Amino acid sequence: MIRRSLRVALLAAPFLVCPLAPAAAQYVVYDPSNYAQNLLQAARALQQVTNQITSLQNEAQMLINQARNLASLPYSSLSALQQSTQRTQQLLGQAQKIAYDVTAIDRAFQGQYGSVSLSSSDAALVAQARSRWETTVAGLQDALRVQAGVVGNLDTGRSQASTLVGQSQAATGALQAMQAGNQLQALQAQQLSDLTAVVAANGRAQALSEAERATAVSEGQERYRRFSTPSSYQPSAVTMFRGN
Repeated sequence: MIRRSLRVALLAAPFLVCPLAPAAAQYVVYDPSNYAQNLLQAARALQQVTNQITSLQNEAQMLINQARNLASLPYSSLSALQQSTQRTQQLLGQAQKIAYDVTAIDRAFQGQYGSVSLSSSDAALVAQARSRWETTVAGLQDALRVQAGVVGNLDTGRSQASTLVGQSQAATGALQAMQAGNQLQALQAQQLSDLTAVVAANGRAQALSEAERATAVSEGQERYRRFSTPSSYQPSAVTMFRGN
C-alpha cells in the first residue's frame, strides 16, 4: 500500500512543479472594426498632408509669378534718347543772328525790319540791307543744320525701336512689358520733338526771308523817293572796273 502511494506521488510531481501559462498569452485578438477605423484615420491624415503640399506648391508658384511681374526691364533707352534730344537742343541753341527768344526777336525787328527810316543815309541803308540778308542766310543754314541733326537721330531711333520691341516680346512679366511700352512711347516723344524742331527751324528761316522781302519793299520805296526828288539826290563818282 505504501509503495502504491509513492508511485502515484512520483507520477503527479511534474504536474505539480511546472506552472501553467496564463490563457491571455496564448491567443491574439483581431478587431476588424478597430482596424478599419485606424486605416481610415491614416488615409485622412495622408490626404491632409497631400493637400498641404499642394497648397505650398501653389503659393510657391504664386510667389514666382509675382517675382516675374515685379522684375524690372534689364534694358533702358533713356540715355540714348536723352543724347538725341540734347543734340537737337544744341542745334536750336546755336541759332545765328536772331535766337529763339521773344525779346531778341522784338529787338531785331525794331532795329532791322519794318519801315525804313527817312533819315538814314544811303550807306546805312546798304549796311542794313546786307545785315538782313546775312540774317536770312543764317536762318536758312540753321534750318539745314537742324534737319541734318534730326536725320542723324533716325538711326538711333531705329535701333532703339528694334531693341525695345524685342525686349517687349521677351518680357517675363507685366512690369517688364509695361516698361518696354513706356520706353517706346518715350522714343515716339523724342521723335516728335525732333519733328517740332525741324518745323520751328524751317518756319524761322521762312519768316526771316519774308521779313527781309517786306523790308526790301519799304527800302525800295524810300530809294525811289530819294531818286525822284532832285534836291535829295547827290551824284557821286562810281568806279565800274578797277585796274590791276
